[in-house]
Amino acid sequence: MVIAKEPVPGRVKTRLTPPYTPEQAARLAEASLADTLRTGLRIPARRRVLALAGRPGPWLPTGWEVVPQGTGGLDERIATALTGCSGPTLLLGMDTPQITPELLAPATAPGAGAPDAAWFGPARDGGFWALGLGEPDPELVRGVPMSTPDTGAAQRRRLVEAGLRVRDLPELEDMDTVAEADRIAARVAPDSRFAEAWGHTLPGAPAAGAPRADPGEVGGG
Repeated sequence: MVIAKEPVPGRVKTRLTPPYTPEQAARLAEASLADTLRTGLRIPARRRVLALAGRPGPWLPTGWEVVPQGTGGLDERIATALTGCSGPTLLLGMDTPQITPELLAPATAPGAGAPDAAWFGPARDGGFWALGLGEPDPELVRGVPMSTPDTGAAQRRRLVEAGLRVRDLPELEDMDTVAEADRIAARVAPDSRFAEAWGHTLPGAPAAGAPRADPGEVGGG
């Protein structure tokens, strides 16, 4: 499952503006979401669900079932999405286009979704980018304070206190700031949508602006 917002200018990636325009920020968000969904098609799953706030667009590949997000805070919206799931479930955000099937392999391997198993992907900003549950219980998320420096720690603690065997995936960086976008661009596949969008998006320039420097030359990585 991927939980995401429709990439509409002014409604997504607002921390990228300025220096990016709202349209540029939305373009980067769309590329990040598209890459995440394409990666989701390459990992084993019986069902692929996009819990979407908004409407699908041309960035949505075939093979995904779209369901509307619920209302309330992010914890409540995740809980609502989990209510519609059964069996082992892996929840991903839309801000880590650098994920690969190989990185997710431990959480998607046979036997990884035992009823007492949980997988946790910490984000560098203190949140989390992945949450895997052998049994998708909405109460494991509901009430966890979101969008704080302690969100990830609180969510992981909730899993441990529930008696689950928690295993960690690598720490990744979310694409929320310009510096983070630059560093992520250095790590995504060169033919990814995000690499293309980043390379052709000059902060504040029109959409047809000149390409940026090669991602490998920027952002330390």
